[in-house]
Amino acid sequence: MITRKSSREIAMMQEAGKLLASCHKEIAKRMKPGVTTKQIDDFVEGYLKKHGATPEQKGYNGYQFATCASINDEICHGFPRDEKLVEGDIVTIDMVVNLNGGLADSAWTYVVGPADEKTAHLLEVTKSALYKGIEKAQVGNRIGDIGHAIQTYAEKEGYSVVKDFTGHGIGPTIHEEPHIPHYGEAGKGLRLKEGMVVTIEPMINEGSWHSQMDSNNWTARTVDGGRSAQYEHTIVVTKEGPMILTSQDEI
Repeated sequence: MITRKSSREIAMMQEAGKLLASCHKEIAKRMKPGVTTKQIDDFVEGYLKKHGATPEQKGYNGYQFATCASINDEICHGFPRDEKLVEGDIVTIDMVVNLNGGLADSAWTYVVGPADEKTAHLLEVTKSALYKGIEKAQVGNRIGDIGHAIQTYAEKEGYSVVKDFTGHGIGPTIHEEPHIPHYGEAGKGLRLKEGMVVTIEPMINEGSWHSQMDSNNWTARTVDGGRSAQYEHTIVVTKEGPMILTSQDEI
C-alpha cells in the first residue's frame, strides 16, 4: 500500500532529516586513516541518543548496528567492524533516523584521506546521478523517469547501476511501497503524486552491476571486486518540485 504523507508527518520527517544530515557532517570530520567503522557506528548511536533520536535499523530483521558501513567493493549493508581504515578506502555510511516517530534515510560515500582522480570521478558521478534522479521526482512523472535519468547518465560515464537494490517509500516504517529502481524506461511505472515520500539511493559500480551476498546474509558486494559508491536522500514529491529532507547544504 502506498501512502501520501500529511503536512504534519512531513514536518516530523524533516526534523529527522536535519538531524541525520548533521550527523553525516560529523562523520565526515572523523573519516580518517586508523579509524574503524565500529567507532563511527558507536559515535552515530551516541550522537542520535544525545539529540533524542534512535537508529531505526538497529534491530530491524535482527540487524545489530546503528549504521551500515560498506567499504570499497561492498555495495550495501556492510557491518561496522574493528578493521582500521586506510588511505584511499571509500566508505558508505547508511542510516535511518527515528526522531519522535519521524523517519529519514540517507547514505553518503566518504574517501579516507585524499581522493585520487579515479576515486573522485566515481563519487562525483554517483552523487550527480542521485540529483539527476531527484530532478525527475515531479508530480505527474513516473517512477521509470527517475531510474532512466540515473541509468543513462551513469552508463554514459562508464559505470554500471546496481539492479538488485532499490529506493523505497518510507514512514512510518523503514521500507514501504513503492520501490524506486535506479534503472528503467522513461514514461513507465507508477505515476508520482503529491505527498509521496521516497528514498532515491543509486549504487554505482566501477565494473559489473551484479552483486553477490556474503555469508552473513546481509552484505552485498560486487562480483568482480570493482568498487561501489552510493548517495541517498529522502525526498517528498510536492507541487513545487522534489523537496530533499536530508540535505546537508543547509547544515
